Amino acid sequence: MAQCFPATCAGTRTTFRTDAAGLLLSGRRPVTQLRTRRSDVRCSLDSNVSNMSVNAPKGLFPPEPEHYRGPKLKVAIIGAGLAGMSTAVELLDQGHEVDIYESRSFIGGKVGSFVDKRGNHIEMGLHVFFGCYNNLFRLMKKVGADNNLLVKDHTHTFVNKGGDIGELDFRFPIGAPIHGIRAFLSTNQLKTYDKARNALALALSPVVRALVDPDGAMRDIRNLDSISFSDWFLSKGGTRMSIQRMWDPVAYALGFIDCDNISARCMLTIFGLFATKTEASLLRMLKGSPDVYLSGPIKKYITDRGGRFHLRWGCREIFYDRSADGDTYVMGIAMSKATQKKIVKADAYVAACDVPGIKRLVPTEWRQWEFFDNIYKLVGVPVVTVQLRYNGWVTELQDLERSRQLRQAVGLDNLLYTPDADFSCFADLALTSPEDYYLEGQGSLLQCVLTPGDPYMPLPNDEIIKRVAKQVLALFPSSQGLEVTWSSVVKIGQSLYREAPGKDPFRPDQKTPVKNFFLAGSYTKQDYIDSMEGATLSGRQASAYICDAGEELVALRKKLTPIGSKEVTEAVYTRDELSLV
Repeated sequence: MAQCFPATCAGTRTTFRTDAAGLLLSGRRPVTQLRTRRSDVRCSLDSNVSNMSVNAPKGLFPPEPEHYRGPKLKVAIIGAGLAGMSTAVELLDQGHEVDIYESRSFIGGKVGSFVDKRGNHIEMGLHVFFGCYNNLFRLMKKVGADNNLLVKDHTHTFVNKGGDIGELDFRFPIGAPIHGIRAFLSTNQLKTYDKARNALALALSPVVRALVDPDGAMRDIRNLDSISFSDWFLSKGGTRMSIQRMWDPVAYALGFIDCDNISARCMLTIFGLFATKTEASLLRMLKGSPDVYLSGPIKKYITDRGGRFHLRWGCREIFYDRSADGDTYVMGIAMSKATQKKIVKADAYVAACDVPGIKRLVPTEWRQWEFFDNIYKLVGVPVVTVQLRYNGWVTELQDLERSRQLRQAVGLDNLLYTPDADFSCFADLALTSPEDYYLEGQGSLLQCVLTPGDPYMPLPNDEIIKRVAKQVLALFPSSQGLEVTWSSVVKIGQSLYREAPGKDPFRPDQKTPVKNFFLAGSYTKQDYIDSMEGATLSGRQASAYICDAGEELVALRKKLTPIGSKEVTEAVYTRDELSLV
């Protein structure tokens, strides 16, 4: 277990009761549940975190940047998601001037959340922090949010139909790779034959090379981008049953698509980290909503250092020109907020967007470059996130009476996978993130991620709620009789980019052919997958490119023809169609 301690700033202590009696179903292992009323426990990021600076691919955790000694730059960032804010933090630390423009009324992007009229916190998705998220943990420590995560038991829990619990239990005195080998060989989620074939497939994977040559293993893993995980796994002796009962839920949780459609690179990137880093598979979750406990501290850090947020300001158009020697550069960006319009000028421009956002933003003429045209070969995956509030504790499997009382929160306090529902991963936020989601006198708040989301996108919210609640009951028959007292549905037409076979070469670098235009975002080129960690890493890389180009960007500023003539202003302001990013 990670080091946890009561939050002294809250002036309270938390009492835990652990019931190891467990529930034995179909020979399954007893499930130890963390029982807590309202947890104020904090978990330090100084321990039980994988050190990705040693014995790991060098690209996953860059060294600290050298102090910037060039001229101060003015940087405009489009998008206040994690990638945009990561870029801003790095640039501000190097002494630059930063403005962040966000078309929505709240920050955070896919990691954002907001409060509805009834005071409920609505999230864009379910967010889990692996122990190898060094770039994100570095950012959280920098902004003072390092005590905002709650560590979970070092086990990955699978909930099967009928309340049947399977586990990948990494709790073992000996660390990587022994703890992982033991977890896979002893898992009760698979039958003996499937476990043996599963072990064979992993033994024949680049994961083994990662133990002695992390960078070489990463190259091997990149070379497997062209095939699906299913094709690779089955070719190495793995079984279809292993895919259906274990790996599909994991693939859906990672990339919102199944093993038949996800690149082997994506899955093996994670496996390589799990095999070499003891804590990589250890999960943490925020103790409350992302807006309060993740985006909030980052925003404060940015504004305390002179950075500025401009909410509800969307980018309508990029205004650019070409120099006599053929170089293309941005001269300004046309922004609008309701009826207000303006042109923003900067030394460097960063588009910190998702895939659909960058497609709307990039001028059509720029597709003459293969660099930008490749972006249009990437597509996002639809995802639907559902929240269900109950008048009892849905995941409490051991004691029916306790599941009906509302004095104390009880149940499974962890990320949960399932192969038997349309939501592959879910959690009871009242347990996992109690600060904002545990409510006195109320029960579970299940947050379920429907993947693939395609079948649910056209359905009305009431029908979605009905279907999800029915599937919850199939997983937890003991919840029969509990009622849904509140619900929410968030639909995102294109979320993570579809990490299908052969798509990795189309991911763009953060440095573009346009001299003063840069990209950030988890879909851009970085060695991690499309995720919070990938977004944070992309921001670090974008900042490094900007600082490297500091002298050149200032020289370009001095050469630019001032914009703002009547002709340019009218050309920009008289367009009716807005493209907000």
